[in-house]
Amino acid sequence: MMQKKVKLGWLMVGLGLMMSLSGCAAKPTVSAKYVQQTTPTLFFHGGGSSYHAETHMVDAAEKAGVTTSVIRAMVAKNGQVKLVGTLKKGAINPIVEVNYANNRQLNYERHGQWAKNVVVALQQRYHIKKFNMVGHSLGNISLVYYSLQNSKNAKLPKLQKQVDIAGHFAGLDFKGVPASVRQPAGLKLNAQGKPNHMNATYQRMTALRTILPKRVQVLNLYGDIGGHTDGTVPNVSSLSLKYLVAPRAKSYTEKRFTGQLARHSKLHENPQVDRVLIHFLWGK
Repeated sequence: MMQKKVKLGWLMVGLGLMMSLSGCAAKPTVSAKYVQQTTPTLFFHGGGSSYHAETHMVDAAEKAGVTTSVIRAMVAKNGQVKLVGTLKKGAINPIVEVNYANNRQLNYERHGQWAKNVVVALQQRYHIKKFNMVGHSLGNISLVYYSLQNSKNAKLPKLQKQVDIAGHFAGLDFKGVPASVRQPAGLKLNAQGKPNHMNATYQRMTALRTILPKRVQVLNLYGDIGGHTDGTVPNVSSLSLKYLVAPRAKSYTEKRFTGQLARHSKLHENPQVDRVLIHFLWGK
């Protein structure tokens, strides 16, 4: 009887060891084929959305071996930031999923202030020196207005790369949109991406042409499901980013996506977008 108990005990130890080793093997690791930096990348969701819209892209980065470090920055309606989760010292390519409690804010200046609050919170806790930004739809406004408001602030960490996905820089053309952000009728762009008509918001954005830091690399991703639109944002509005940043940016690149996953609400769940984004942000 005693021998059976001993054998059973060793069997349980062996099973426990196997499960432990199996768990270790399944644990995600950072791949050497990507840059090994501590620069965090901040993801900003679109209007009426939340950090859940960023999950697919973040998961894709984790599965590719970009990082094993992901936290969230919860931004309250008053702009206060609460960091959820902890980044270990020396974390490689960490990602911050930003969540706005007020996800329908159309005061664009407020988006820039909230983005700054997130950057400052990370600076205070983790002493970051550099960072990247990714925005989808309304989330692009956080990227643009952060730079508009803070490009000359030497005390803040330095923006290195930004990825703009399905941005509506020159405006939107559906009902209920305020005049300041409405896309002008008959909108066309010249070879430099300059619109033939500008609403008040775009005119404000043109200040980037002289203040965007020259180190910043910009990737502009947009969808075309037919008719030069992603189903929500006309391509002409997305492509107007070129005029705002190309004169100053270290690099400016555009990438067009087609098919059903090129639809506005699907671009952040598009494997092709994932691959392009990952290569741009973290590829060697």
